[in-house]
Amino acid sequence: MIPYGRQDISEADILAVVDVLKSDFLTQGPVVPAFEKAVSEYCNSNFAFAVNSATSALHIACLALGVTKGDLVWTSPITFVASANCALYCDADVDFVDIDAATYNMSVSALEEKLIKADKIGRLPKVVIPVHLAGQSCEMDKIHALGQKYGFRIIEDASHAIGGKYKGNAIGGCQYSDITVFSFHPVKIITTGEGGMCLTNDAQISVLLNRYRSHGIVRQASEMTNVPDGPWYYQQIELGYNYRMTDIQAALGLSQMKRLDEFVSARHEIADCYNELLHEEWLELPWQHPDTYSGLHLFIIRVKKNKLGITHRQLFEKLRTAGILVNLHYIPVYRHPYYAKIGFKKSEFPQSEAYYSEAISIPMFASMTKNEQQFVVDVIKKPSGHQNLF
Repeated sequence: MIPYGRQDISEADILAVVDVLKSDFLTQGPVVPAFEKAVSEYCNSNFAFAVNSATSALHIACLALGVTKGDLVWTSPITFVASANCALYCDADVDFVDIDAATYNMSVSALEEKLIKADKIGRLPKVVIPVHLAGQSCEMDKIHALGQKYGFRIIEDASHAIGGKYKGNAIGGCQYSDITVFSFHPVKIITTGEGGMCLTNDAQISVLLNRYRSHGIVRQASEMTNVPDGPWYYQQIELGYNYRMTDIQAALGLSQMKRLDEFVSARHEIADCYNELLHEEWLELPWQHPDTYSGLHLFIIRVKKNKLGITHRQLFEKLRTAGILVNLHYIPVYRHPYYAKIGFKKSEFPQSEAYYSEAISIPMFASMTKNEQQFVVDVIKKPSGHQNLF
């Protein structure tokens, strides 16, 4: 079996985790802040806060930006549901912006068109969450400019994108956003088992992120509402959550950070090989915007209409039958029953609908071998119904 994604765990990673297991701290010890510092320095952000998942990171990011009942949050429909759920957790409303036909990220032109209409009716979003699908950054300079014009805040959902760059700068530096979110799920570029992180350059936002991830409790006298009773004193200021990362997880992440550039480089070699070997006229391969250097979490192909009769479903099933565990990232969020009840119209998202009818994520992970990749290519190229007669 060849999965679409797979973690790469080294002996050094294992030893780093074992060291924590033998230490005095398994949960909140010195390794979590060390991991946060490593990611923050890599991305050139001022603050970083590790949490137990990117879903939690998105939730506290919305909270830190004051998202609440009656507010509106816009995101891409081609994403995992967490990118939209985070707004609903805050009792806000959600809407979607169609994707760009070439990058599959949020379309800047569709965003601007939707903002013009929303401005006329007085229903602008409080927060926009662009999603860096497959590891390629959205056009953040243009989205930021629209944010300045229409007054919305920005959370970059960079769950796929650690190790990537935009306009030469590491994704996560928050040059064009208030907060950036990473995921460290096992199929992502680096892993902590489960885990996520929020990065920001804003000191006030950083205080809120730190507070919301840990029960809303503060221990610094400067954040309290009255003079502490003694050195033991703490206060719950907000209704926060237990979203903290453990030192066990952080140890794995800190060790993996040492190989981040190596992982991304290996993914680019794999992508280059796919681009060299797959020239079928009925396939559309990923296009990379010249302003971006993708982390290449995913390699997404699209099955175009063709005279050979090869269909999207047919290729998907053929690959699965051959033991290649391809996937589809993602079913448009508005198609899920929970969201369909809200009343979204598929006709409002023509590019997302076209994408959904054609896209397949084929295997992409740093430890993928040449033989595994060649097998994937051979199965894609092999005519349907072909039999070896001799």
